[in-house]
Amino acid sequence: MLSTESGGGGGDPCAAAAEEETNSTVTNAIRRMGLLLFGRGEAALICAALLACTSEARPLRLGTTYTVEQSGALALLDSLHPPAAVSVVVGPSGQILRSAAAGDLDVVITHAPSLEQRLLVTPGHAARRCPFVASRFAIVGPAADPAKVAGAATAVEALRRIAASGAPFVSRGDSSGTHLKELSLWGGAGVLPGGRPWYVEAGADQAATLRLADERRAYALADLPTFARLKGIELRVLLAGDTALVNPYTLYVIRSPSPTHPAAAAFGSWALTDWRDRLLTLRLDDGAAAFLSLPGGCEAPAPVAP
Repeated sequence: MLSTESGGGGGDPCAAAAEEETNSTVTNAIRRMGLLLFGRGEAALICAALLACTSEARPLRLGTTYTVEQSGALALLDSLHPPAAVSVVVGPSGQILRSAAAGDLDVVITHAPSLEQRLLVTPGHAARRCPFVASRFAIVGPAADPAKVAGAATAVEALRRIAASGAPFVSRGDSSGTHLKELSLWGGAGVLPGGRPWYVEAGADQAATLRLADERRAYALADLPTFARLKGIELRVLLAGDTALVNPYTLYVIRSPSPTHPAAAAFGSWALTDWRDRLLTLRLDDGAAAFLSLPGGCEAPAPVAP
């Protein structure tokens, strides 16, 4: 079962952890830790606080992204019986990678290649790097398509059309992998959208961002497996075939000052077989594969000298 510990500015995390342990009916428990919000929206992971509540051997700490959760990929863990007890922390890629660099996570699966290189690989925090799976992004928008995005040949051209038309666009605006991909596409289009009246930064996860775009009859960049699971929205997929919209996920085993979790390598190997094999069987509404395999094998990336 997947249980949730969500932060909200109150309560005893140790008591919550104890209650969860009492109520769990799954020997190989998988916990999803929430994000505890403070001040001006900064997020602090509550995983460490919960783990400090017990003297028992701690579970492996897996950090991953909202799109992994909201696409249905994370839910498969509950039925696949990973080789160790797992605590799952879900957040934007930027938050997850910074927590991993600080030694607060054992394994991460993210989709922000440039940020992964800067925060994990270059400073030597990545003990192992493994291509995992890829999904696809799409530009979605209202059926009326006022910017004529459906007629664009590329994602970059589509964004130029949106900017030229002044049609509303809703961005994640949260340093997620989706947000970083969107910014790279705007850069390719030669457009700086920040501050434009038609550009809205949601500061929210993928599902919430898409629902906001639907309410405003706006365009957005969407992870297709996540988009396919959303119900009750009228947005349409307008452009998805551009190779620039490939969305690669990479699994990292983290090197930290504390000893590496003894199950980290085994979990990584298991994820690249059992979990990935199941992900590759998932289909979108049109019958296309939700996830694709990525070429290459695992490697121990060398740190980059300053």
